[in-house]
Amino acid sequence: MKKMTMRTRVLTGAVAAAALGAGTFGAMSANASAPAAAPATTVKADTANRNLQQTTHLTLDAATKAAQASLDAAKKENQRVAVSVVDRNGNTILTLRGDGAGPQAYESAVKKAYTAVSWNAPTSELTKRLAQAPTLKDIPGTLFLAGGAPVQVKGAPVAGIGVAGAPSGDLDEKFAQAGVAALAK
Repeated sequence: MKKMTMRTRVLTGAVAAAALGAGTFGAMSANASAPAAAPATTVKADTANRNLQQTTHLTLDAATKAAQASLDAAKKENQRVAVSVVDRNGNTILTLRGDGAGPQAYESAVKKAYTAVSWNAPTSELTKRLAQAPTLKDIPGTLFLAGGAPVQVKGAPVAGIGVAGAPSGDLDEKFAQAGVAALAK
């Protein structure tokens, strides 16, 4: 193999760098100027389309009304609680922490609401199911203690209300049911 002179090596390196730069610039220019692909089809949002499903969700105003009714029911009995309302998917819509509610009440209320909507049943009933299926309590985000109530429309769950902080789950659930009842008015 013949030894290259310094001039030949520099010239060869410059040509290689120029070719590489031109190729990169050309690829970048081509990508930058390429138009975005148009969607292949559009889906009409109508009830006749079998690929779509409609669900019912509480409005923020309705969730606030229910939570406030639960909090007011607890206050009448001199109980310091937190109230949470979650949507059908278990996402928290809002949580109200009443004056003097314990630090555990906030998270417990959210989990009770999530549990109630997930199984479409009051959490007091769900605690009874633990005898047959004790691993239910291991599902993340759930809390199998009385105090959660589902909000239903035509028997289907659309939300859950959870209350925590009273000295008994029976009281918590009574206050959660007051929130459910407020939505029927």
